[in-house]
Amino acid sequence: MVKYVSIYKDIAKQIQKGTYHPGDLMASEHELMEEYQASRDTIRKAMNLLIQNGYIQRSQGRRSIVLDIHRFQLPISNIVSFKEVAKSMDVPVETRVVSLELKRPDDNVKKILKLDSENVWVLKRQRIINHEIVILDIDYFNADIITGLTKEIAENSTYEYFEDVLGLHIAYADKVITCDYTEDQDRELMDMKDFNMIISIKGYVYLEDNRIFQYTTSRHRPDYFRYEDMARRISTM
Repeated sequence: MVKYVSIYKDIAKQIQKGTYHPGDLMASEHELMEEYQASRDTIRKAMNLLIQNGYIQRSQGRRSIVLDIHRFQLPISNIVSFKEVAKSMDVPVETRVVSLELKRPDDNVKKILKLDSENVWVLKRQRIINHEIVILDIDYFNADIITGLTKEIAENSTYEYFEDVLGLHIAYADKVITCDYTEDQDRELMDMKDFNMIISIKGYVYLEDNRIFQYTTSRHRPDYFRYEDMARRISTM
């Protein structure tokens, strides 16, 4: 077996067994070179494999951070509320409203939501899982479609309110997923630890009549979740 693969498998096994815990800092390259009697290039190849397979994250200017390999699964293809996802989590889960405002949208939001209205709901929520703030959701709702929104509703479930009370029929969403550097808002409102990257999921949500009513940016700490989808091969014959 190639040496860097052997080193990768040994470290991965230690993470799986719990020798390393989520959030722990890995040994330095120099320490690993001594432990495995390997060159810097070999160690870096092993570390790259660990990164590619979701075991660690490289932190700029610092040692790599061990990730939680038992992450919560978040659906990508389906439209599911956080309350619905939380039911499958065997840990304490809480939603905290940071702010809810009815305000004039900027040009970008106005264009995305195709607004005729002069007002838009801006909702900012922290998602707290196992006592850590690991998601920051920022939602923009068309105020002509969404009426009567309150902090109490937002802390429970907006989709439950939209469907059961307002009688809206939510149909589909377009999603864009990127990995971005953290911003001041992330560090201020989330428990970011030593992470300097964030997973950003932008969602554009439509009703059955093809009206877009919601634009959202959901910012996730990268160690808590995995994103799964089913892909089918389409025949070109």
